[in-house]
Formats: sequence, C-alpha cells, structure tokens
Amino acid sequence: MNVITLVHGRATQLANLIAGLEQSTVPVAALWVVWMNEAPSPLHSERFAIHVLRVDGANGALPLARARNAIRGRDQAQPWVFLDVDCIPSPGLLSGYRQALRAHPQALHLGEVRYLPPSANDPGWTAQSLHAASVAHPLSVFRGETGQPMPHHLFWSLNFACRGEVFERIGGFDDGYLGYGAEDTDFAYRARERGVELRSADALAYHQYHPTYRPPLNHFAAIVANARRFHARWNEWPMGDWLGGFAERGLIDWRDDEIEVLRQPSAAEIAACFNEARTGF
Repeated sequence: MNVITLVHGRATQLANLIAGLEQSTVPVAALWVVWMNEAPSPLHSERFAIHVLRVDGANGALPLARARNAIRGRDQAQPWVFLDVDCIPSPGLLSGYRQALRAHPQALHLGEVRYLPPSANDPGWTAQSLHAASVAHPLSVFRGETGQPMPHHLFWSLNFACRGEVFERIGGFDDGYLGYGAEDTDFAYRARERGVELRSADALAYHQYHPTYRPPLNHFAAIVANARRFHARWNEWPMGDWLGGFAERGLIDWRDDEIEVLRQPSAAEIAACFNEARTGF
C-alpha cells in the first residue's frame, strides 16, 4: 500500500509520520514525500522505500492540490493513502484501509483523526500514549458507522484513501486552488458528481498540534480566492463560518453571488484570532 504526504517546513512532524508507518501492522509498499516550495531533505527507512518529489507554487503559495496530484500516473491499480504531514498513523491505519478498500474498491474512504495537545509528539511517544492524550474532533460524531456512506461535504483531506484508478476517475485535485481552503471540498464534490461514494473507514491517525486561528485570518487571501473559485464551479459558498467571520470584522462584503475585499486584516487582528484552547482545531 502506497502512502503520500506533503511537506513544507515540518521536519519533526514528518519524522513522526515515518516512525508511525514503521509500526504499521500492514507493510508499506512505499512512502512518497512531496516537498512544496523547498528542497527535499534526504530520508530513509529500514522498513520501506521513500521517494521524494518537489512541487513549487506561484509566488510562494503552497500548491497543495498540485502536490497531491503527484500520484497521477503512478500505480493506478494500487491503493493510495493520503496522510497530512501533521498526522501520525496508528499501527492499524493501513489495515483499516485495506479492509475498507477490499469491501468497496470503487469508493473514497475517509479515516478518523484525533487531535493531540502540545508536546504529545515529543520523543518517546508510543501508540498508547498518543491515544491516551488525544481528543476527537467535535464533527467526528457525524462520521457514522464504519463502512457506511458519508455525505461528501464531510470529506477532509487529512487522512483518506482510494485506489489510483478512482483518483483518476475523480480527476485528481483542481490545481487552480492555491494555499489553504476548499480544494478538498471541491475534490469531494467532483467525486460525488462522478458517482464515487465516500465511506467511513476504521483508519485512525493522530494530528500533531500546531497553532490555529478562529477564524483563520492568517490564510485570509487564499481563503477568499479559493472560495471564489469554488463558488464559480458549484454555485455555493464553502467555508461559510470563516467567510462569516471575515464579514463580521468588516474585511469583506459577502453577498449571494460575490465577495468584495474591503481591507486586509491587520497583524493585531490576526493575533487576536489565535486559538487559546490549543486544541489544534
């Protein structure tokens, strides 16, 4: 089973992801690491091959969609597991996906993510210590039973899997999305449009803590640009809570059919949105 992850300035998190895969109960065929906007670092594992690629985005924007599309044309008949670099896979993650893909080979499968507090990923962690320290995301209650279909709008690209041929059927990610926001919902909507089911998988990963902002004013420009692109295609607005937060602060004029940027957020406004709960979501 192939695994792909995207990296930009996340050396510690990547090392933990690799260490997690080395504890997998199912062998990893290969790990593909796609470095975005930076030179690849040498990587090695005694348990599986690691391949490195580099993808650069225009004007320094993170090319998340294009980087995920790096699997296109590679091992299309094989399963691919997409893991965010902030995720440490549980030992049973690949086993869970293997069972899911055997049961429904033409579906898109969404694993579960539990969130870690700061320092839980420090050296010396174990699968048991991660689980004990982790908490569920509030939206996880909507996942339903393992193996059951899920609404496509609940798709999240932190932890998912599909066969290469299914990824091609969906058409990959739209690489017109740059930076943070909406590219994963667009991917899920195109899966729905092409008749690809989204199903819940018993494939658990642990998300390593990083600071978050509510709303994410630190990604203001990318969210607005990606929301416009999404609306142009689907005639609905993604990320409604975030756009509503921007509008409440007088940053945008958000109407039914367009967004007008009124001003950029100040450094003080961004800092004021820091999530003091330090939950990572």
